[in-house]
Amino acid sequence: MSAVAICNPLLYHIAMSPTVCSSLMFGSYLMAFSGAMAHTGCMLRLTFCDANTIDHYFCDILPLLQLSCTSTYINELVVFTVVGINIIVPTVTIFISYGFILSSILHISSKEGRSKAFSTCSSHIIAVSLFFGSGAFMYLNPSSAGSMDKRKLSSVFYTNVVPMLNPLIYSLRNKDVKFALRKALSSRKL
Repeated sequence: MSAVAICNPLLYHIAMSPTVCSSLMFGSYLMAFSGAMAHTGCMLRLTFCDANTIDHYFCDILPLLQLSCTSTYINELVVFTVVGINIIVPTVTIFISYGFILSSILHISSKEGRSKAFSTCSSHIIAVSLFFGSGAFMYLNPSSAGSMDKRKLSSVFYTNVVPMLNPLIYSLRNKDVKFALRKALSSRKL
């Protein structure tokens, strides 16, 4: 809906009615609940070995599947499908809306206005790309013997590093923050 706010700002209140907001919220909850139920249903059919220590820093689906004594092929297929939908649908939607935004930005006559619009959009694209990229690397990678260590690193990245980078990414648009950062970096060089 950011495309509506930028491309058609006068229509934003009409396009983003309470009904539309409620529908978007309901759709998000429905996708999350459906994915959770699919994973839970598939987990119920598994039997687990004696080992009960998950080789991960939080209880996630893929490390939990490693504890199973039965075939996890169906579970891995469900993970791939659910995560694929949860990553591909929002990513495609975001990039389509940014295509409309980019088209509107290119029609802005002033160079300063285009620069400000690009600055606003670029920080969001960086944050979204880091989050969805590391999530895709974590869950859409085929499993292999050495991939669990890479997945641990990727999960730390998308659960901890990306949220910590968000304030930095978004605050670098602020002129005062940029000036303070340049000053701090130049004083370190001396």
